[in-house]
Amino acid sequence: MTHTHSPSHHDYEALRPRAVALRRAGLSRRQIRDRLHVHNNDLLNRLLEGVPVPEWTKRPNAKNDLRAKARELRTQGLTYDQIQLELGCSKSSISLWVRDLPKPPRRSPSEQARIAGRKRWDHELAVRDEERRRTKDAAEAEVGALSDRELLFIGAALYWAEGMKDKPHARREHVVFVNSDPGVIEVFLAWLRMLGVEPERLRYRVMIHVTADVPAAERHWADLVGVDVSALQKTTIKKHNPKTVRRNTGEGYYGCLVIRVLQSADLYRRIEGWWYGIVLGAKRTP
Repeated sequence: MTHTHSPSHHDYEALRPRAVALRRAGLSRRQIRDRLHVHNNDLLNRLLEGVPVPEWTKRPNAKNDLRAKARELRTQGLTYDQIQLELGCSKSSISLWVRDLPKPPRRSPSEQARIAGRKRWDHELAVRDEERRRTKDAAEAEVGALSDRELLFIGAALYWAEGMKDKPHARREHVVFVNSDPGVIEVFLAWLRMLGVEPERLRYRVMIHVTADVPAAERHWADLVGVDVSALQKTTIKKHNPKTVRRNTGEGYYGCLVIRVLQSADLYRRIEGWWYGIVLGAKRTP
C-alpha cells in the first residue's frame, strides 16, 4: 500500500530546486516523481508550480514525441528497462515503437551485475526515503497546535541562538534576527505577533553573496513575509572570498533575511530574562 505523505514546508524547500531543474531539462511529471520519489500529488504540484511544461509532453503530439525519443534511445543501445526509466512509459508501448530496430548487443556479465546492483541500490534508497518520511510525519504529528506559553519559550530560544545580543563592551539592546531558513523566519514572526509587536515596527533586509540572483532573493523573502519588494531596506551584498568553497550557491539560494524590530529595548530585556528563566528551569527539572 502506498504511504500517503503530508507535504511539509521542509520537503518543499529541499526538493523544489531539483524539481525545477529536472522540469527545465525536459522531464515529465512521472519522470520527476520517480527520480525524486515524490508520490504525493499535492507536493508534486507545488514543486512544479510556475515551471513551463516541456513541449514534448503536451497533447496531442506527446505520444509521437515519446515514440521518437524511444527510438532514439534504442538506437543508442538502451534496453526496454532503461528507456522506461528515462521516459516513464510502459514497456508494451516501447516494444511497439522500437520492435523494427536492431536489438542492443548482449550485456557482459559484469555489466549485468552492475545494473542489478544499481536496481537493488535504487530500491534501498526508496525504502530509506519512505522510512525518513514516516519518521518525520510521526514527529510532526506529535507537535500539534502550540500554546502561547510553548511559543514564548520557542521564540526566546530561537532568538538567543540566532539573534543579535547585548555585550558589556557594546550595548545592543535592540531586537535584530538573522536567518536563512524560511521555517525559522515564519516561527519568529509568529512569535512576534503573539507578543503583540505591530507590523509597522518591523524592518526587513536581505543579506546575500554578490554571486547570487539578488532580485530573485528579494522577491522570495518579500513573498514569505507578505510585503512588497519595495518595502525591503537596501540589500546587503557580501563579497565572496575566492579561497572559500561555498556550497550554498545556485538556484534555490536566497541568502539571509534580517528582521529588525523598532523601539525594542524593552523587548530585548524581556527576551534575555526569558532565556535565563529557561536555563534555570532546565536545571531544576529532575
